[in-house]
Amino acid sequence: MKTIIAATDFSALAENAVDYAAAIAQRYQARLVLFNAFTIPVPAANGLLTVADFDGLQSDNQDRLKKRAEQIAEIYAIGVNYESSYAIIPEELENLLVKYEAELVVMGMEPDSLKQDLLGNTTTAVIGKLNCPVLAVPEGARFDGLKKIIFACDMLHGLPADLLPRIKAMAIAFKADLEVFFVAEKTSGPDTGAGDSEVIAAALEGIAYAYKQIRSDAVIGEIRQEIVATEADLLIMVPKTYGFWSSVVHRSKTRAMASGLTIPLLAIPA
Repeated sequence: MKTIIAATDFSALAENAVDYAAAIAQRYQARLVLFNAFTIPVPAANGLLTVADFDGLQSDNQDRLKKRAEQIAEIYAIGVNYESSYAIIPEELENLLVKYEAELVVMGMEPDSLKQDLLGNTTTAVIGKLNCPVLAVPEGARFDGLKKIIFACDMLHGLPADLLPRIKAMAIAFKADLEVFFVAEKTSGPDTGAGDSEVIAAALEGIAYAYKQIRSDAVIGEIRQEIVATEADLLIMVPKTYGFWSSVVHRSKTRAMASGLTIPLLAIPA
């Protein structure tokens, strides 16, 4: 891993995610890019801003981001760049991914709430938009290596050919135990059973791992229980892509998991 992008709005939640990203960058000796989407404060937006006023606010924001970048570079002994723009966050992140050839975006993950569950948030919007892994970090999470990784997968719909090898490489890099966890809904038909085990065994040959498959209609609840039972440090999921109309009524499991977790969620696009 060469470059990581960490998005911040300077809130406690976002700044915790920045520190988490910096610690990963330190472990991988990667470059960190701080990104801030400049927004106009509400009191200022309600007034009549001149061009000079706007430029001043943007300059102050840039200075704040620069100081934070310098602070992180000193604390973690890593290279840090910074970018600030008055733009829509997912679109600007797409531009930065190309500019810096980044391999990971890190963002804060909002606490669980009815609003988050129904509408999602900036982080879940980014997860749905970017063709790049997004690490959603909950408030209070600290990076101290990864001892246990759970990959919650959907074997019924297949997995990208390169996905398990990538997860295997991650487990090796962090010297982490890996569990492949599949919750088959009771209405989904017969178990695929041995076929799944053979596919997983071939892809994960050479490392110790566990494969667990259970039947339940409470998919999200089962994943949460497994996280607690195994004391996992990281959850990996693959978001599915849905058309516009189906996305209106479909409740994404990845989005639902992305609020309310106590450990980071790594969303890897299919």
